[in-house]
Amino acid sequence: QVQLVESGGGLVQAGGSLRLSCAASVNIFSINVMGWYRQAPGKQRELVASITRAANTNYADSVKGRFTISRDIASNTVYLQMNSLKPEDTAVYYCNAKNTVAGGTLEYWGQGTQVTVSS
Repeated sequence: QVQLVESGGGLVQAGGSLRLSCAASVNIFSINVMGWYRQAPGKQRELVASITRAANTNYADSVKGRFTISRDIASNTVYLQMNSLKPEDTAVYYCNAKNTVAGGTLEYWGQGTQVTVSS
């Protein structure tokens, strides 16, 4: 069982920055992929950024060049640095962990943190 706790959300003006943190209850190096998703009202949850065990990163086109995912293995924390925020970035942001095991994939979610960007 993996527990994920997000923090760092809040209200920011357009053009501002926020850093989200996701603290995991296990060694994140044991997790295949960790990622950040977001869900805006009335929309489907979408992948924002992910980082693999090998530190390969992937970003949604809408955030490339503005957001950066990183990790600190010593503290079992994954970060999402969000710069040049836009009102369309407003959403609940969720931390996600995926592990491939025999027979399928185990997936874990945090409780979410609200990010609101005002114009």
